[in-house]
Amino acid sequence: MKDYTENQINDILNKSLDALLVVNSKEDCYKAIRRSEEMTKYIEKEGSYRKLIEKLLFHLNDSSAKITDDYQIFLSKMGEFHGKYSRKLNLLINEKRHSIQLLVYPINETTGDFIFLLYNLDQSDSEREIELENKVKTMQETYLFSMYVDLNKDSISSINVSEISKDDMQYEVKYSEWRMMIVNMIWPEDQEKFLKITDPINLKSQMKPLKTISLDCQMKNLEGKFIWVKLIFGRTETSSEQDFRFVFMVQNIHDDSIKLFNELKKFEKQASHDALTGVYNHGRIETELSNAIEELKTNGTPVSLMMFDIDYFKKINDTYGHATGDDVLVEFVNTIILNTKNKKIVTGRWGGEEFVCVCYGIELKSLEQIADEIRETIAINSFATIGHLTCSIGLTQVSKTDTEKQAFIRLDKALYNAKHNGRNCIATL
Repeated sequence: MKDYTENQINDILNKSLDALLVVNSKEDCYKAIRRSEEMTKYIEKEGSYRKLIEKLLFHLNDSSAKITDDYQIFLSKMGEFHGKYSRKLNLLINEKRHSIQLLVYPINETTGDFIFLLYNLDQSDSEREIELENKVKTMQETYLFSMYVDLNKDSISSINVSEISKDDMQYEVKYSEWRMMIVNMIWPEDQEKFLKITDPINLKSQMKPLKTISLDCQMKNLEGKFIWVKLIFGRTETSSEQDFRFVFMVQNIHDDSIKLFNELKKFEKQASHDALTGVYNHGRIETELSNAIEELKTNGTPVSLMMFDIDYFKKINDTYGHATGDDVLVEFVNTIILNTKNKKIVTGRWGGEEFVCVCYGIELKSLEQIADEIRETIAINSFATIGHLTCSIGLTQVSKTDTEKQAFIRLDKALYNAKHNGRNCIATL
């Protein structure tokens, strides 16, 4: 041990390095003094310091994919170092993941000169790193981003972007600047809420120590895709009430939110649709009629109503059974939908074998032709098991002075007239 000289130790250390770079952040350039064969394919002999930082620090873990352009605005802030700096990097070299140790030494901070030392961890070290990261992966995926905010100093620190690294980022920017940059990553409809919640005046006046405030919204991830997140601001407790320090976190709630929305859609459909035929139920078609009358009064859009009743349907149930009767109802309503699909006509089951259509932008005369075509189609169609059947149809046009009740009474009477006139026909009122 005593025989080793400083030069020999330097030579050993130099040979163990995979890359030795001299960089200048002010002039946006770097030069490689030494590169291993693998690093030669990854790092050029010289080039842009900004692009180097993007390669080393600003990419997605375990991937060579670049971060979306919207986040590139933060890149220039990430290459400024003060004092010595160390962190581990996950780089994809030749389609294989490598765990790299990065050491940064300042030469002259005023001129922006630094030395970058990079060495590839040996296989056992790399495997231990991967094992450790897998253990905390779930937590990192839950919280995509976190940072510490000091409103009095208008500063942020201890920034962690879990999609990039488990380590805190070397990043200097004022909170006021960060806030106006990040708002562009928020879904447009949520940007005003974000600015209100994150406003320093609002945070100081509304937030007591150990209290939190949150906002569920859509936000771009580093790949440029909008996902559902929960933005959380929590005020820390300090010895002075005039200290305004906060922890800010972005929690990934996308999968849970999508699952919740799908469940809500399912329950909404169950609450508004007829379970047998799939068209709107009685309550929902009443709402549609109310909306149509409001649109008529507001925009002058013509609204007509059409009501169907299957002739002698009780006889079908008595002869073939209710299961066959249900099949007939489904086939009957599908025929209506098929013959109205290119028109703004909404269909609902009023009850039993009666169906109501709310027809937007259709005058009564035009609706008569549509109704007669449907009547003929029903009459010539051969329904499974039972063969042929007919239907009666009542029509009316809604006026601006109508209430929902008045319009429906008139429609119901028109249907009654059609059945009284011998069925398999149309009546208007």
